[in-house]
Amino acid sequence: MSDELKPALELRHVARSYSEGASRLDVFLDISLDVHPGEIVALVGQSGSGKSSLLHIAGLLETPTAGEVFVAGQNCTALDDASRTRIRRIGIGFVYQFHHLLPEFSALENIMMPQLIAGADKPAASKRALELLERFGLAPRAEHRPAELSGGEQQRVAISRALANRPLLLLADEPTGNLDPKTSDQVHAEFLRVIAEEGVGALIATHNFELARRMTRLVKLEDGRLSPG
Repeated sequence: MSDELKPALELRHVARSYSEGASRLDVFLDISLDVHPGEIVALVGQSGSGKSSLLHIAGLLETPTAGEVFVAGQNCTALDDASRTRIRRIGIGFVYQFHHLLPEFSALENIMMPQLIAGADKPAASKRALELLERFGLAPRAEHRPAELSGGEQQRVAISRALANRPLLLLADEPTGNLDPKTSDQVHAEFLRVIAEEGVGALIATHNFELARRMTRLVKLEDGRLSPG
């Protein structure tokens, strides 16, 4: 089976627990989920339900207490830190509620950065960065630093940066949660459009059910279990 036919993400019976003295806190009990290329899955749940922890496990930032994590068919559960870092760098894109752009670099340079780290040459990285900026309507802002951009523009650049290396999997944690409702709606619509165009598999955590229902599929995390929303 080719990589294109494999899920971008597979979670198999994932559990996550934390020890607190003599007691144990179970965040997840038994989570299984597939996210396929081109599919945008909304992950909803109340604050404290464990959405961020689940994204961290999916993004190889945390190791599950039990279960397995596959990215594009590769079992990543027992990989060493260097191997996990390599997969994150090339195969996974991350978008957070706050943009975390590097303030001393332009929008274009911020999008080039992960490509250069991954080994791309400057002309290719610049071309890809400008392509993404154009798709978000930000080409005229390419040389502006983050402080010179609006909140919506900053988040568009952050999304572009996450897509720069053409990842197989995109993980987003409340990507428009720090924006006003009108800007959030605009950025979200552009976000979904570009993700669909890229054909990436995406898992997006959000509190906003209205936005979540625009995605391909909705799953709900509640009481340590995952169910259709």
